[in-house]
Amino acid sequence: VQLQASGGGLVQAGGSLRLSCATSGRTFSRYTVGWFRQGPGKEREFVAAHTWSGSKTYYADSVKGRFTISRNNVKNTVYLQMNNLIPEDTAVYYCAANLLGYVTTQAHEYTYWGQGTQVTVSS
Repeated sequence: VQLQASGGGLVQAGGSLRLSCATSGRTFSRYTVGWFRQGPGKEREFVAAHTWSGSKTYYADSVKGRFTISRNNVKNTVYLQMNNLIPEDTAVYYCAANLLGYVTTQAHEYTYWGQGTQVTVSS
């Protein structure tokens, strides 16, 4: 089971980016997939997650209304659409997955992790 995050970059405040998390190894029909981020000098924090069916979705308050998590089951890829970015969104973003079948905000409950992708928002 491997996760590959991509799509980060440098963007001005108010701009948008779409992150992708491609999965390989098996079909993620039962996986919960989440996004976390770690800013400079900060601890890793939860951003968004959903069950693979999409029936349950949860966002951190800090991104609610600006970020949207979605997926393409054919491509086994999960996306994080980030709009109205602010400098505080600057961080390394990670995607993660687990087989719990429910949404959790706790990083230690995710078994599989991708490498991070850097997002930098300039003011």
